[in-house]
Amino acid sequence: MRNATLRQLKVFEAVARHLSFSRAAEELHLTQPAVSTQVRKLQEHVGLPLYEQLGKKVHLTPAGAQMLVSSREIIQKFKEAEEALAAYKGVSGGRLNVAVISAGDYFFPSLLVEFAQRHEGVTLNFGVCNREELLAQLAGNLTDLGIMVRPPDADSTDTVAEPFAPHPYVIVAPPSHPLASRKRIPVARIAKEPFIVREKGSDTWHSMVEAFGERIDDVNIAMEIKSTETIKQAVAAGMGVGFLSAHTISRELKSRSLVVLDVLGFPLMLNWYVVHRRTKRLPPVAQAFKLFLVEEGASQIERALSAAPRPARRHSG
Repeated sequence: MRNATLRQLKVFEAVARHLSFSRAAEELHLTQPAVSTQVRKLQEHVGLPLYEQLGKKVHLTPAGAQMLVSSREIIQKFKEAEEALAAYKGVSGGRLNVAVISAGDYFFPSLLVEFAQRHEGVTLNFGVCNREELLAQLAGNLTDLGIMVRPPDADSTDTVAEPFAPHPYVIVAPPSHPLASRKRIPVARIAKEPFIVREKGSDTWHSMVEAFGERIDDVNIAMEIKSTETIKQAVAAGMGVGFLSAHTISRELKSRSLVVLDVLGFPLMLNWYVVHRRTKRLPPVAQAFKLFLVEEGASQIERALSAAPRPARRHSG
């Protein structure tokens, strides 16, 4: 164990948490072979098997379960030391740990760049994941701030959530779709179309449930896909219609590969939230970034997406 590294412990913790090398690789922005190499090296240092793989499933051995507990304790101690030392650095020179749901991937880097340009020496640790993964990161103290649309219940999760920008959701189709030129399309009519949607558990799926309400069971779900990019390509190819964040389709609206359908009751208007644990001692850089989002987040997002046509005004009915 003497030669084990913090990087190896972090990679192993991600694999053990997901029980998947591929999902750990996706979270850590590494290749799967790189993840396997780090875990193998740690296993060599330990001198005991930490996991066994049966088919495609990963299972921790008793030694692996103990290693997971120890790894989390060590990672947490390093994180606490980082946070304590960050207080001496102030904002400049601090490390900003933030995670965002995938819909934010289309504009959030612009906000990070703007913030970093104002605070010299800030280091950015930026992750993109779905809602359930983000909540797990907050619960596990793996990120300081989470950016999402549907914050968790504050009482049951001991979190603080503050809105900082509007977030519209729309129904999209290819320009050649028969409903593309229709006005005030009834919800009952659009529900008959084959929908290509995000997976259950994602913020987008929960937003779609809210948008359709009691009619959600009437919606013709043709396919569930975890990738927003793949959904956009499938819709543009004519495989169906999609329910997506308006913030993810600016490029497609500009190129006319997608259009927003004029459906009664849409767009669904929600908000972006910045979320953190109530008891979390936010380092100065995280406090400054949260203030930046609350004060300027809406205008910064609008600036980042200014090339995109605005979605149609929501109809009543």
